[in-house]
Amino acid sequence: MSEKEAKTSIQVIERMMWLLEALARHASPVNLKSLSAETALHPSTAHRILAVMVEHRLVDRIEPGTYRLGIRLLELGNLVKSRISVRQEALPFMQALHEELGETVNLSVRHDDEVVYIERTASSGAMMRVVQIIGARAPLHITAVGKVFLAGEPPERLAEYARRTGLPRYTENTLTDLDRLAVELEEVRRQGYAVDNEEAEKGVTCIGAGIHNDEGRLVACLSVSAPSDRMNRAWSASVKRAAGSISRAIGRRGENAR
Repeated sequence: MSEKEAKTSIQVIERMMWLLEALARHASPVNLKSLSAETALHPSTAHRILAVMVEHRLVDRIEPGTYRLGIRLLELGNLVKSRISVRQEALPFMQALHEELGETVNLSVRHDDEVVYIERTASSGAMMRVVQIIGARAPLHITAVGKVFLAGEPPERLAEYARRTGLPRYTENTLTDLDRLAVELEEVRRQGYAVDNEEAEKGVTCIGAGIHNDEGRLVACLSVSAPSDRMNRAWSASVKRAAGSISRAIGRRGENAR
C-alpha cells in the first residue's frame, strides 16, 4: 500500500468514527441529511461509508435514508465486557499509586459479608499483617473498603448485616454499634471514600474508594494501607482519582467515574 493509499484509508476510518459518534448522540434513527450536517461530510460520502457499515452490521438502515447504530456493536461490546478483568486493568494504576505514595495498595472485592483481597502492590519491606496475603478476608465493617461496600446498601440491608455478624470487635476502635456505623457510612457516601482508623489492626490505617463498572455498579475497591504514624488523610484524593481511573478503564463514563 502506498503512502497516499494509507492516508486515504485512515481518513475513511476517521469519517466512519464521526458517523458512529453522530449516531450515538441520537436515541432514534437519524436521516442522511442530519448525519451529513453533523459530520460536515458531503451526503454522497456519508452515504457511501454508511453503506459499508450497514453491510458489516455496524449500522442498521431502518428505511431508505434513515440509520441507527447496528446490533454488531452490541455483540462486540458484550464481547469486550466479558473479557475485561478488573484486576488486569487495575494493576497499572495500583503501581502508579504505590509509586506516588510509597505505601501498600490493595484491590478487593466483596464476597458475602467479607472483603477478599485479590491484588496487592507493596515494597518487599512492608510489615502489615492484615492484607499481607492475596486471598485474605476481613469483615466488611472493620475495613475501609468494606465500609465503601456497606455504604452502597440501603438501611435495611445494613441492619441485616449487623444482625448476621453481630459487628464483632477487632480493636478498641472497631465500630460495633449499628447507629455509629450508619453515621460513618453516611460520611463515606458524602466524601466518596472511607477510612479504617485502626479498626482492623492497631497501628494500621487504611483509605479506600470504590470502583464502578459501565453500569455504575460497585464491583471492587481500591485502598492504600500504611502504619498510622505515616498515613496522610490527604491521600484520599489520590486514592479516589486512581479508583476513578480504573472505573473508566473498565467502561465507566460520566461524572461518577472521577
